[in-house]
Amino acid sequence: MYRFNLGFILLVFVFMLSPITSFAEKGLAADPMDCLGCHGDKISAASFGASPHGKNGCTSCHLEGTNLLQHMTRSVKLEKVDCSRCHKKEFTEHAGSVHMEKGVSCTSCHSSIHTITSWKKDKKMVIQKCIECHQKEKGFITSVHGKAALAGNKDAADCSDCHGLHQIKKVQGPGTNEGRMFHTSVCIKCHADEKMMERNHVNHTAVETYLESYHGKGYRLGFPERAAGCTDCHTSHNILSKEDAASSVNSNNLVNTCADCHKKATALFTKYYSHGSHSDRENYPILYYTFIAMTGLLVGTFAVFWVHTLLWMFRGFVENREKQTALMEGRVHHIPDGNKLYYRFQKRHIFLHLSVIISFLGLSLTGLPLKFSDQLWAKTFMSFYGGVHYAGLIHRGCAILTFYYFLGALFMSIDFLFLRKDIKGNFLQRMFGPDSLMPNFRDIFDVIGMVKWFLFKGEKPTFERWTYWEKFDFIAVFWGMFAIGGSGLMLWFPEFFGMFLPGWALNIATIIHSDEALLATGFIFTVHFFNTHGRPEKFPMDFVIFNGQMSKEEFIEERGDQWKRLEELGVTEQFAVEKPSGVLYDFFFKGFGFAAVFTGLSLVFFMLYAFLS
Repeated sequence: MYRFNLGFILLVFVFMLSPITSFAEKGLAADPMDCLGCHGDKISAASFGASPHGKNGCTSCHLEGTNLLQHMTRSVKLEKVDCSRCHKKEFTEHAGSVHMEKGVSCTSCHSSIHTITSWKKDKKMVIQKCIECHQKEKGFITSVHGKAALAGNKDAADCSDCHGLHQIKKVQGPGTNEGRMFHTSVCIKCHADEKMMERNHVNHTAVETYLESYHGKGYRLGFPERAAGCTDCHTSHNILSKEDAASSVNSNNLVNTCADCHKKATALFTKYYSHGSHSDRENYPILYYTFIAMTGLLVGTFAVFWVHTLLWMFRGFVENREKQTALMEGRVHHIPDGNKLYYRFQKRHIFLHLSVIISFLGLSLTGLPLKFSDQLWAKTFMSFYGGVHYAGLIHRGCAILTFYYFLGALFMSIDFLFLRKDIKGNFLQRMFGPDSLMPNFRDIFDVIGMVKWFLFKGEKPTFERWTYWEKFDFIAVFWGMFAIGGSGLMLWFPEFFGMFLPGWALNIATIIHSDEALLATGFIFTVHFFNTHGRPEKFPMDFVIFNGQMSKEEFIEERGDQWKRLEELGVTEQFAVEKPSGVLYDFFFKGFGFAAVFTGLSLVFFMLYAFLS
C-alpha cells in the first residue's frame, strides 16, 4: 500500500511540474517505466525490455491503462488482454484447435508473458512445455524422436511437428477414418524426405515400401479404416528402435504387435517384410528375383503377342481389301447354303464363358484401382464401391466365381478325357486329338503358317476345331489359377498360411498376384479382345460365344479342316441349328458383350495412363 501511494504521489507531482509534456498533461503513460513505478516488484524492466513485447510497451496490450490517472484511481478496469490484435494468424489457428475447446488460452502455454523470449524453433522448449500438461506422454522423451530432439537434432520430430503449434486438431479415435489418416500422414510428412532420412541413418524407403503394401494402398486411396497405419506397429509416442527390447517392433514383441489386428499371428507370420523392397537385391534377394522373373514373364508375353497382333491387324486389313476388290470384280466363290447356321458351342460352354466374363471384369474393376492406388481414377473407383473394404468383398466374390468356372473347366476336361461316349479313342488319342484343347505338333505348323501369311509368304492356314491362340487362352486358365488363385488365397487368409509358411511368403504372393493380374488383364483386354473381336475379319464383335452359332460360310473359312473332318464322318447335320436365337436374346447379350469390351478397353486406357503419368 505504501509503495502504491508513493508511486501515485510521485506521478501526480511529475504531472504538475511538467506542463510542457503533452502526455503528462493528459495523464497518459508515455513509457513502460511509468507502469513499472508500481509493477516493478513483479516485472523486471530488463527482462521485459529484452522480450519481443518490450518493443511495444505496456499499453500496446493493456489499452485501458493509457490513462494513468484513471488507472491509478481504479475508475477504469483493465480488461483481459486480446492477443489476436497482433497475433491474428496464431489466434485464428488456436480458435479452431482442441486447446480452445478445453479452455487452454494463450497464457496457458505462454505464462511468462512479460519475460517471454523468441523460441527460435527450439524443439526442447516445445517438448518441455507440452509435457507440463501431457504427463501421460512422457514416454515420448525416451523415444527415438524425443531423445534426438532434446539432443539438439533439428530433424527430429517434436510435439509440434506432428500436432502443430497452434492449430492443434483433436486426434480422432483409432477406429475412425480421420484418426487413422492422421496417424499415418504425420509420419509420412518427414519420412518421405529421403535426404533427411539418409543423413539421420533412417530407412529412406520406409514410406515408399509402405505405400506399395496393401495397408499403404488403403491409406493412399483414402480408406485406411481396415489397414494398418504407422502407429499401429510403431505406436504414437514411445517409438523405439527395433533393437530396443521395449520396442513394439522388436522381434520378441512382434507377435503381440501383429496380433492387435491379426488375432492368430504366429512367430512365422511375423517374418513378413513390412518394408521389404523388391528393388533391394542385397537385403531382399528373394523379392528381387521374384520381381525380375515376373517382369520377364510380362515383357516376354506382351512382346510376342503384341507383335503377333500388330502383324495380324495389318495383314487382316489387306485381306479385307482383297475380298472387297474380288467382290467388286465378281470373283467371289459362293458356298451353297452359306448362311445356314451350325452350332459351335453348347449352352454349358456359353454359361461358363459368361461366368469368366463377369468374374474377370469384377476382379479387374476392383483390383486395378488397388494396384494403381496413386491415380485419381483409382480413388474415384474406390469411392464408388464405398471403400477398399467393400471393393475387397466384391473382389473375393468374383474370386469365388473364378474358382467355380475353373472347377467347371476341370470337370469338363475330365468328362472329355474319360467319360464321354461320343468321342472315340484312348486317353492319349483324346488328349491330343482334333477336339482337344491340349497343344500338339499341329499347332507348331499353324503358327508357322500364320507367320508366313502375316509376311505375305503363304496362304492363310485353315484350322481344326481349336486354334493355337484359343488353346493358349485355355491353358492360361490353369496357370492363372495356380499363380493368381494360389497367391490370392494366401493374401485372403494370411493368418492361416502364416501358421506353416514364413511371413515373407506373403511378400512373394503380393508380387506374383499383382504382376500376374496385370499380365492377365493386359492380355485379355488387348490380345484376346483382338483375337476374338478386333481382328479385321471379325470387327467389331464375334457373337458366337454368346449364342454358340456360326454360318456355314464362316465355319468353312475359319475352321475348314474341322468342316472337312465332319463331312468325312457324315455328321455335319448333327450340328445344324434348328432355330436361331431370338431377337431379345441377341439384343441383350450383344449389349452385354459390347459393354464388356468397352469396360476392358477403358481399363487398358487407365492402365496406360498410370504407366505414362
